[in-house]
Amino acid sequence: MGESVVLGGRYELCSLIGQGGMADVYRAHDRVLDREVAVKLLRQASVGASDRARFADEARMLGRLSHPGLVTVLDAATSEEEPYLVMELVNGPSLADCCRGVALEPTRVAAMGAQLADALNYAHDNSIVHRDVKPANVLLGGDDRALLTDFGIAKLLSNPTGHTATGTAVGTAAYLAPEQVRGENVTPATDVYSLGLVLLEALTGERTYGGSPTEAALARLTTPPPLPPTLPVGLHDLLRAMTALDPADRPSTVQIGDALHQLAAGVEPSVVVPTGQSDAKAADPSTPPVNGSSHGAATAESIELRATGHRGPASRSGRLTRRVGRSWRWAAAVALAIFLVVAVVLVSDAFVTRPQPDVPAGVPEQLRQPLQDLHDAVEGGR
Repeated sequence: MGESVVLGGRYELCSLIGQGGMADVYRAHDRVLDREVAVKLLRQASVGASDRARFADEARMLGRLSHPGLVTVLDAATSEEEPYLVMELVNGPSLADCCRGVALEPTRVAAMGAQLADALNYAHDNSIVHRDVKPANVLLGGDDRALLTDFGIAKLLSNPTGHTATGTAVGTAAYLAPEQVRGENVTPATDVYSLGLVLLEALTGERTYGGSPTEAALARLTTPPPLPPTLPVGLHDLLRAMTALDPADRPSTVQIGDALHQLAAGVEPSVVVPTGQSDAKAADPSTPPVNGSSHGAATAESIELRATGHRGPASRSGRLTRRVGRSWRWAAAVALAIFLVVAVVLVSDAFVTRPQPDVPAGVPEQLRQPLQDLHDAVEGGR
């Protein structure tokens, strides 16, 4: 870096250890306390006022959180010419580094997943949805301690406006939940879906959704990700529930944590698996709601996770019920999204002899960015 840069007269930047969309992360030395820290420095040349506001939100949000599964914030300066965030330094790789082309042991994945589920549950209890759960945002410290980082695009549920326009999908394309692709409001169930894809990638060493942009989008919107039959039964069933198309069908982070803690200890949680008809009917607008309810009714097709060990209040165990019924609105949204994605491909294929935008004009604004992100994620990996 040439001449050393010192922020706030205290933090000496030593080496670049990571880069994000609007910030760089440095290993730094705290001259006051004589310790190594991580400094997230906002990249001024490529950000605007909304980015600075989001960065300040991240600092305030993380400043009130304290959990062993979250990277701890130590200091921040958000009104400076160069806003920065000082965090604990995790001396270890990211999960993305560890599982790139390598399938990790199921018990190891279960242990890491349990820690991440606990961390997400804590965030959700504080009305925060991460929105960008992915392997690159999971750092592995000593003894394989998994820590969730980068709350830069997290959503405070008590602040429905935030800095993101309504109908805009925010997150990393490969790990978006179906509702994010549709530009709908996020909930804790959104993080559950993304965590399911992260754990599946760690178990297989491969990213789940590939192929063409159309294939990736259609698969995400109409069918759950394929699960290898070689997975242990408990993990297979849990991942199936976590990646359900309907957010209402996914287990809570509490239930996920209970199950994963058991699996990490070599104990199979008691699971009754749904038949899968619920997800099959999701893409079929002709399927009427069950018992006349627009939200569907609970059926015998349920998934039950009963924890044998006690990790907190009685509410930490419970029954997950998959509902066969689907609302007409949800089915119509899926049908519309499929129609638009197919339209994108047909238009592109019809004019292959001339340059065309990745997402042609005429696609509703709320779906343009999600489809563009999916296109870039797939094409960029070729």
